[in-house]
Amino acid sequence: MKALATIGLLVLSNTFMVVAWYGHLKFHEWKWFNKLGLISIVLISWGIALFEYMFQVPANKIGFRENGGPFSLIQLKVIQEVITLVVFAIFTLVVFKTETFRTNHIISFIFLVMAVYFMFKK
Repeated sequence: MKALATIGLLVLSNTFMVVAWYGHLKFHEWKWFNKLGLISIVLISWGIALFEYMFQVPANKIGFRENGGPFSLIQLKVIQEVITLVVFAIFTLVVFKTETFRTNHIISFIFLVMAVYFMFKK
């Protein structure tokens, strides 16, 4: 159960992270957003990123083996990185319609899945 909670929180965390880091690149389509300066955009992104931390920190606390969770620190990091890339890929395809998946992208995801496999192999 802690493994699922950790992964769920990491997915939520990374969703907010991707929106905070890359969402503003699409928000320019909103007229009011175009009037904002860089400092305002950074502050908005920080506000969104606050929610990332609200999910990321508990995910690591719940999932870390030394806190009673099922994952080592290295395993947590690899899981988080894979989730980041999957969430980013979905966000890119849904929000930025001009991006496409190519064969090399699919191959790279296969290697990421293999990295997770080898990370957990004893």
